Amino acid sequence: MGSRGRSKGGRDWDFEPEPEPEPTPAPVVGGGRVEGGRAERRRTARKVRRRRRTRRAGEVPLLVVVALCIALLLKTVLVQAFFIPSGSMEQTIRIGDRVLVDKLTPWFGSKIERGDIVVFKDPGGWLKGEAARPPKDPIVVKQIKQALTFIGLLPSADEQDLIKRVIGVGGDTVKCCDSRGRITVNGSPLDEPYVNPGNTPSDITFEVQVPEGRLFVMGDHRANSSDSRFHLDEGFQGTIPEAGVVGEAVVIAWPYGHWTRLEQPATFRMVPDQARREGRGRRRRRRGAPFA
Repeated sequence: MGSRGRSKGGRDWDFEPEPEPEPTPAPVVGGGRVEGGRAERRRTARKVRRRRRTRRAGEVPLLVVVALCIALLLKTVLVQAFFIPSGSMEQTIRIGDRVLVDKLTPWFGSKIERGDIVVFKDPGGWLKGEAARPPKDPIVVKQIKQALTFIGLLPSADEQDLIKRVIGVGGDTVKCCDSRGRITVNGSPLDEPYVNPGNTPSDITFEVQVPEGRLFVMGDHRANSSDSRFHLDEGFQGTIPEAGVVGEAVVIAWPYGHWTRLEQPATFRMVPDQARREGRGRRRRRRGAPFA
C-alpha cells in the first residue's frame, strides 16, 4: 500500500488537512485599519488626555518664567511705573498718581530737553525737603511689593527717586526773575501755565549758568518743591547730573480719571540755545571786522 497514512488499528485511510480559516479583516476607517476594539480605543483616548494634561502642567511654569522675564526686560530697558508720593508737581501730577517713565529713548542718544518731566535719583539730601512718604508696609507685604516692583508689575515707591520739570540744560542761563516776575532761560521769558494756581514762578531770586551734562529742575508746585533753587549754595549750584536721570515721564497711567500725556510745553520751544546765540554774536563780530 502507499504511504498516505495508517491508523493505530492497522486500517489504511486517506485524508487531506482542512484549510485554515482566513482572518476577518479589521474595519477600515479613514483609509487605515483600526486596531483593537472599543476598549482599546478608550484606553488610547485616556492616554492621550493624560499626556495632554501633563504637557500643559509642564508648560505653565515655563510660561510664568517667560512672562516674568518679559516684564523684567520692559521694566529694566523700556518702561517703568512710578508712584508719586508728594505734591511737588501739582497740579500736573498729583499725590497717588502712577506715571509711566520712558527708559528706552536715552539708549538711542536722545537728549533730555527743556520742559521734560524726569524721574531722577536723589543727588544727596533732596528728599528731606519733600513731603512725608506713605506709611511703611508690614514685613511680608513689603517683601512681596518689592519683588513685584523689581520685575515691574507694581509702580516703584523707591525713596531715592524724585520727579521734577527740566527748566534748563547744559549751557543755559536760568534766571529769576524779569520785570514781570517770569523766569527766563537764555533771556527768553517762560509762560508757565502748568505752575500750581496761587504760586509765583519763584520767590527766590537766582541766576545759574547750567554746567554741561547737568540739568536745572523745578517742581510745578513752586511753593512746595525742594528743587534746584533750594540747593544753590551746594556744588554745581543745585543742578543735577544727566547720568542720574532714570527716564522721562510720558503719561499719567492711573487713576483712570487723571490719564493724560505729559508733553513739552510750547513755551520751551521758543527758548534759543545759549551756544547758538553766542555763536551768532561771534559771527557778527567777524563779519564787522573788515569794516572797522
